[in-house]
Amino acid sequence: MSKPSEFFIYLIERYAAYKKTSADKVLAFWDELGMTDFIYDMYEIYHSERLQNAFDDIDSLIAERRKTNTQPV
Repeated sequence: MSKPSEFFIYLIERYAAYKKTSADKVLAFWDELGMTDFIYDMYEIYHSERLQNAFDDIDSLIAERRKTNTQPV
């Protein structure tokens, strides 16, 4: 497994714990918002920062997507 893949699994599991939900639900939510590939591709930035910075960025991205998405999430 590649380092980005390993980190993505770690990130989604930690983010799910941070949000008090499951990794499956987080992944489904990110997929619904069309964010999964973008978050995966942020490996170079996210893996070198404090994990909370990644969480804050992801939360910001979600808020942005919710504003532009006309479907209820």
